[in-house]
Amino acid sequence: MLEETLNKQKIQSRRQTYPSLAIRQDRLDRILEMMLEYQDQIPVVLSEDFGHRSHMISRFSDVAAVFDAVHYIKKNLKKWMKDESRKAAPPFNLLGAKAYIQYQPLGVVGIISPWNFPFNLTYGPLAIVLAAGNRAMIKPSEFTPRSSALMKTMINKYFDEDEVQVFPGDASVGQEFSALAFDHLLFTGSSAVAKKVMQAASKNLVPVTLELGGKSPVIVSAEANINTVADRVWNGKLMNAGQICIAPDYTFVHETMLEEWVEASNETVNNMYPSIYDNDDYTSMVNEGHHKRMLKYLEDAKQKGAKVIEINPSNETEENRNHNKIMPAMIINPNDEMLVMQEEIFGPIMPIKTYTKIDQVIDYINLHDRPLGLYYFGHNRNEQDLIVKNTVSGGMALNDVIFQFVQDDIPFGGIGPSGMGHYHGIEGFKTFSHARGVYKQTRIEAMLKLMRPPYGKLFDQILSSRIKK
Repeated sequence: MLEETLNKQKIQSRRQTYPSLAIRQDRLDRILEMMLEYQDQIPVVLSEDFGHRSHMISRFSDVAAVFDAVHYIKKNLKKWMKDESRKAAPPFNLLGAKAYIQYQPLGVVGIISPWNFPFNLTYGPLAIVLAAGNRAMIKPSEFTPRSSALMKTMINKYFDEDEVQVFPGDASVGQEFSALAFDHLLFTGSSAVAKKVMQAASKNLVPVTLELGGKSPVIVSAEANINTVADRVWNGKLMNAGQICIAPDYTFVHETMLEEWVEASNETVNNMYPSIYDNDDYTSMVNEGHHKRMLKYLEDAKQKGAKVIEINPSNETEENRNHNKIMPAMIINPNDEMLVMQEEIFGPIMPIKTYTKIDQVIDYINLHDRPLGLYYFGHNRNEQDLIVKNTVSGGMALNDVIFQFVQDDIPFGGIGPSGMGHYHGIEGFKTFSHARGVYKQTRIEAMLKLMRPPYGKLFDQILSSRIKK
């Protein structure tokens, strides 16, 4: 079935090598119509898949965000599709020769999407894939089966099989899917799975874009307003219970601010979530396995000597817990031997590290894998510039967290272990396009004849004029 669909889509992509603006806009319009029809069902199935997930977060992240992305793409698509003028080489440019780039569709793009924001991280990439004139096959996560089933229903209603098709299923389907001879493959998920996907894709020389994750640090300046920082950091950390690839993973605060940070953190979490277990705004871990992983991080940190501070606004007990919810927690001054500092957390646990000089922070970050996101809070311009210019990350936000993802006009992607390649905006359009260089020769034949045998003195002089330092 997978191979058959791929062949159908490839045949159609070769029959229609350059879909018109109208065709591409129509496909984008169908995404919008589809999302409008199913907007109320999406939060319901997501909550069923998670055990409990905030409907407001689902409307924000998996519904409204898709509309924002598609509207932005539609607004700019005509401009992106235009040929891009380049300079022809001298002396031909002086005689009417032209050079330009034509952005051609790649053909059929495979999309392997994750479970944490299934609709956003499927339909957002799908929109830019279709905008670039491609067709798509989608493998959603087996961790959110109800969402995957709804996704298939939605796509089947609004798209023909040779345009877009969805293939739910377990890991074996994913393995077969990643081994297909796509024209490009986009994978969003863990680094461990990404290695297997990339290995499978390499057998057919399929280019890949990998959107992974990692440990995204927060740096809090000694001059920052600690209450404002706590509000913004914890809002991002506890959104979707921390199950976000760009969630702040650990935080640096100046050693003189540690006590103040703990107090501010407790206050802001209490204000946002007066209760945890009995709170519709607070999301559950996606399954029992991920819940147990959080508990293992906390127990490991305690056994290795760290101070763990649980934030429990209503003093709820384990008897009050429903689903796989877990209390927010801080781990104070963890060391690198602790699991929580070795693995991406993907949950509501925040390690807090202290520093005395900002150089210590920069050195620590640079000695570890390059993260998907990096966050700095403060208004000291010199310190900000020092961090911006002396660290490397997939993306960065100043004085907030996560919001870099929703900026449609800047690229989103990782570097090194946090991923490769970009999508969003013009960079996404180019990722899923082939930049074909086109050269149009001058009509002045006399100039071209100078370059053909028998070679004369004039041609030698032209060559000599180019051979210089």
